[in-house]
Amino acid sequence: MPISLDEVRHVARLARLELDEAEVLALQGELNALLGHFADIQGIDARGIEPQSHAVSLQNVWAEDSPLPSMPRSEALRNSALTRAGLFVVPTIIED
Repeated sequence: MPISLDEVRHVARLARLELDEAEVLALQGELNALLGHFADIQGIDARGIEPQSHAVSLQNVWAEDSPLPSMPRSEALRNSALTRAGLFVVPTIIED
């Protein structure tokens, strides 16, 4: 069932779109093409096909999480402009 020009104008008005006649005609063609594609999809016999959550199978690939020796604190703080009690001191950015 093709979409009429009046239906396109009505939907455009509901969507608060200001379309000129050329845009209404173009939109009518595009919407009718979409409806044609939907009709093609509805014609497919999908009985016996299991529903899928994704079009392709997804699988997470994780690297092995193994602990490694860390950098000594003194080396980590070595290039800091200011440290106190073994911690980085940074300017306050949020005030009370």
